[in-house]
Amino acid sequence: MREKPTVLSREIVASSHLFRVEAVQLRFSNGTERTYERLVGRGTGHGAVMIVAMLDGERALLVEEYCGGTDAYELSLPKGLIEPGEDVLAAANRELKEEAGYGARELEHLTELSLSPGYMSQKIQVVLATDLYEERLEGDEPEPMRVDTVNLRELSALATHPQFSEGRALAALYLVRDLLTQRGLLSA
Repeated sequence: MREKPTVLSREIVASSHLFRVEAVQLRFSNGTERTYERLVGRGTGHGAVMIVAMLDGERALLVEEYCGGTDAYELSLPKGLIEPGEDVLAAANRELKEEAGYGARELEHLTELSLSPGYMSQKIQVVLATDLYEERLEGDEPEPMRVDTVNLRELSALATHPQFSEGRALAALYLVRDLLTQRGLLSA
């Protein structure tokens, strides 16, 4: 295993309501020094969850919401921040109710994903939700989200859909498709 670079200094070089940019001065084992910049959390976050909610044996729920980063309405999986005092599964069920109008009787933590590990410190917990029932909670979304579905057998078509661009969501859907196939719950 490679030796991690030595951190020579860290400094917050920019900050906003949502983001902080940290400059990290590093020395690598060969003596090369570099400054890396990365987005870091505000220090008060408890993490985030992304939910693959299975409406039935083949279809997962998607939600459509306005995304400031792309300045467009995008389809993705329900997701959100973990609130203080919540565990991953409770946060997943709450976010699912707030964004998609469903709760889940069965929740399973699958993995943790990052969006861009070279530039961001944040990670998201991926949760599989099954045995859904209708229940809506009021959330912090500025407008109601439209709910759609995707068949796990049609993920390649989703990857080319003009309203779908989130790599973490696509990775989570492929992970669930493969997991359900391995468990004999989805035929190949």
